[in-house]
Amino acid sequence: MISAEKQRQLSERMGRLGVFEDGLIEKFVGGTGSGGQKINRTASRVYLKHEASGIEVQCQAGRSQSFNRYQARMLLCERLEERAKQAKLEKQRLRARERYRKRRRSKAQKKRLKEEKTRRSEKKQRRQGIRN
Repeated sequence: MISAEKQRQLSERMGRLGVFEDGLIEKFVGGTGSGGQKINRTASRVYLKHEASGIEVQCQAGRSQSFNRYQARMLLCERLEERAKQAKLEKQRLRARERYRKRRRSKAQKKRLKEEKTRRSEKKQRRQGIRN
């Protein structure tokens, strides 16, 4: 049995992530694996789907349905947090890329760019002379 304190912590975590019980699809499915007739008869595996994000989770960590419900919700929270973390990192990466693109170039860099442009234009001019 899950303690009331753990249940409260889980509900707070779900609230921070914007996961509400009415936004979850929960099913109880027959378990799989070793265990014989007992595992085939009882529906202790928990299937959760978060409708807003489309994340699906299945959990059969223990023999108790209530424990599996708790574990499935914990797993769902972890996946949502990971997705949010990835989105934040991608946003930071794009910001850094844009900042790099818009940076001011040093005098030496400007000089090298100008020399390279000059060389390229001279090369093109030499090509035109051959065709005429």
